Amino acid sequence: MTPTRAPSARRARDIGLDVRAPKTRCEDRHCPFHGRLPVRGQVLEGTVVSTGMQRTAVVERTLLHYVAKFERYEKRRRRYLAHAPPCLNVPVGHRVRIAETRPLSKLVSFCIVEDLGEAARRVRGDEPEETPAEPEAAEAKR
Repeated sequence: MTPTRAPSARRARDIGLDVRAPKTRCEDRHCPFHGRLPVRGQVLEGTVVSTGMQRTAVVERTLLHYVAKFERYEKRRRRYLAHAPPCLNVPVGHRVRIAETRPLSKLVSFCIVEDLGEAARRVRGDEPEETPAEPEAAEAKR
């Protein structure tokens, strides 16, 4: 007879995508790794611009669209509301991979499945904190 594992020792389930599973465990039923939420359809990448809602993040994608009349490109953006599982703990300004799921609410049909790290560009409203300059360093430059 094989020993059974305790539910807390269970590993994250395989969601069918080539993404790294989170190291921490969560009890969210809408988590694709630890809950019962299946992912299917589109897989997109974007930048998290807001995490003000409970377990939901706003992910923004920008793209260039060619305008033939002016022979130039215009910048367009699309914002997606995506479920943010607590085990990923994604902050504002990080690049993420989102996958399509069944509708979780009126506007949420995507779920964050991977944190790709900090974005190269700054997101609007996310200004870095300025550190006060050390007086010794300022005098050394003179």
